[in-house]
Order: sequence, then C-alpha cells, then structure tokens
Amino acid sequence: EPMLIASTTKIMTALLALEACDPDMTVTARPEWTGIEGSSMYLAPGQELTVRELLYGLMLASGNDAAVALACLAAGSVEAFADRMNERAAELGCENTHFSNPNGLDAEDHYSTARDLAAITAEAIQNETFRDIVSRTSADVGENTYYNHNKLLTSCPGVFGVKTGYTLAAGRTL
Repeated sequence: EPMLIASTTKIMTALLALEACDPDMTVTARPEWTGIEGSSMYLAPGQELTVRELLYGLMLASGNDAAVALACLAAGSVEAFADRMNERAAELGCENTHFSNPNGLDAEDHYSTARDLAAITAEAIQNETFRDIVSRTSADVGENTYYNHNKLLTSCPGVFGVKTGYTLAAGRTL
C-alpha cells in the first residue's frame, strides 16, 4: 500500500549518491545546502567534508541538509535528483513509488510501499560502502559524533541496518 515513507527515502538518496560520487571526494558545503527543515547534520557554509562524511550525516543523523547536498552533488539540483530517484525506482521494478525530494519530507507525491522499499534496500546493500555506513552505531565527522537512530542494531543480533524515519504524518518508519 503506498504511504508516506519519511527518512527511509534516504536509502535511495545514499544509493544514488554512491553510484554518482566518489565517497572520498572532498566537497565544500554551499549556503543553499544548509538550514534545511527537520533533522540536520548542521552543515555550515564553507565547511569541507567528504561525500562519505555527508553519508554519515544522511544515514546516521538523518540530516536533511546532507540529503540536499548529496542530491546537488550527484545531479546538480534537488529536482534533477528526484527525477533520477524515480528513474532508478522504475529500473528496480518499483511500481508504487514516487519521490519528490531526497530527504523524505512529507509531500503528497512522495510515497512508496514496503515491497518497493525492500527492493531499493536490497539493491543498496549490495554496495559495501553503504553496508558499512548503515551498520555503524556512530561516526565522527569533525567535532561532531552522529549516532544511528536504529535501535535494532544494538538490541537484535544479526541486524546490520538500514534506516529509520519519522514525520508526524508518516509516523515511525523502518
């Protein structure tokens, strides 16, 4: 059943970022990537960090600013990235998914199903860097430490990821 998916959106964002960008590439945060609504890794304009560090901010801190930064790096704009997200979802056979942003903020045309998210996740976990990031309980980026919100990592043997999410409209997602 199609429904709001909150920050589980970031599974696709991370997959596409890893397909388009070298994780060890250094980038400089642009002002338009900062101050994004909701969860944040607190990017500052001019801050230098790697794509991998942005991915820690995306997947552990659930940073909406990291999502915008990665979208712009990978596709040039949030809009172009959302188009690519929808193309990739179709390539994966996701028939009940539509993305309108890289972070999962609620939008009427931003939804997926459990089946489609499972297909996206199955593709993403094929990537070793993705697996490493989502299995971490924490990561240091500069002076900040980001903690994974997925409590199953420490409470359920064998769990190695992947992503939690929450908005008032979507509720808790996993």
